[in-house]
Amino acid sequence: MHTDTERCVRAVQSKDSRFDGWFFTAVLTTRIYCRPSCPVVPPKVENMTFYPSAAACQQAGFRACKRCRPDTSPGSPEWNARADVVARAMRLIGDGVVDREGVPGLAARLGYSTRQIERHLLAELGAGPLALARAQRAQTARLLIETTPLPMADVAFAAGFASVRTFNDTVREVFALSPSELRGRGGKQQRTPGAISLRLPFRAPLNPTNLFGHLAATAVPGVEEWRDGAYRRTLSLPYGHGIATLTPRPDHIGCLLSLTDLRDLTIAISHCR
Repeated sequence: MHTDTERCVRAVQSKDSRFDGWFFTAVLTTRIYCRPSCPVVPPKVENMTFYPSAAACQQAGFRACKRCRPDTSPGSPEWNARADVVARAMRLIGDGVVDREGVPGLAARLGYSTRQIERHLLAELGAGPLALARAQRAQTARLLIETTPLPMADVAFAAGFASVRTFNDTVREVFALSPSELRGRGGKQQRTPGAISLRLPFRAPLNPTNLFGHLAATAVPGVEEWRDGAYRRTLSLPYGHGIATLTPRPDHIGCLLSLTDLRDLTIAISHCR
């Protein structure tokens, strides 16, 4: 999709939200990347370049737009439907495999060599596994910073960063804001004892009523339930177990996570998405 320049330009100029997640627009003059539906005035055509993923934009030195927040959009709809090695790799990266096992661990799970995995991802997404995992960590960190009252050190390690310094440097580079400034923009967070409360944005169009109606109708007894307007289910995670409570809202999904180990937070968010 991102290689069809004429089609991408038309989508950007018409602010067509149907293309959100299919490609990202990077502006050469401002070094900012956006969703196709970004509400700002579209840049000149000669200043536009297009990438297949947020990670590819970040790797090329662009930072996320503060208006349309392209980094918060879930993965490309194509990745969710495809069954090839790239889609499988994206799902495993979203589950934190690279953070726990490194690129060799990701390659071993897929049955390919490290070089083959890197070549496939670069060809399809414009970024290698490390860059994709870094983008995943940055997005998770932003979500935790803006929607939870967790201390910054806990946010850093829960998002998969090896150190607080790396966390601070990455947040500043990707969002052009410090973690404290991001938290200030997110407003006041409510503290829920023993649980982590999040807001999960979704890509329109989505009918949460139909989605959760299906989940309630097909719930597995003892594992899933619908109660008091919320869907609850147990989670089996690498470091322990958890319970996710998802509540449909008009513009987001309310998510309440109870985990035995905070290191499972990234993969729990991925499962909830």
